[in-house]
Amino acid sequence: MTTMKTHTTRYLALFILLLSINVSYGDEPTIEIKKTDRCPVCGMFVYKYPKWVAQIIFQDGGYYFYDGAKDMFKHYFDTAKYTAGKSAASIKNIYVTDYYDVELIDGKTAFYVLGSDILGPMGHELLPFKNKESAQEFLEDHQGKSIVNFTDVTPAMIESLDKRQ
Repeated sequence: MTTMKTHTTRYLALFILLLSINVSYGDEPTIEIKKTDRCPVCGMFVYKYPKWVAQIIFQDGGYYFYDGAKDMFKHYFDTAKYTAGKSAASIKNIYVTDYYDVELIDGKTAFYVLGSDILGPMGHELLPFKNKESAQEFLEDHQGKSIVNFTDVTPAMIESLDKRQ
């Protein structure tokens, strides 16, 4: 004979299971890169650089891949130039690839190392990390200059990366 406590426990467990299913599949990044996908900023084929991939997903379901966070930021800062009729306000999600774990992470919560000795497909690059500790370790190991958050990145920073020799 089952008791009220047993039923309550089962229902609670089922409810938690259902919640976790909805959360885990909610807004995961789309990462089906085709051989024909090109970075809208530089025109390079993105599939060749899976360790550097970044992605912007628009609210209308459209999306673009980039061969690094630097080009993704260029698009973000001048969205209309690279995608006519769209603005930064129409962006739903931004993803970048964590340098150490090589997995897509939320670009808006990532930590970016500027000025390191590591080059990406387009030269000097912002290196994304999911936590500040990893970013700090990388900065110390690879002569990085600073760690910045998404909101601290400026067009001038991005431009300075292209000017470095």
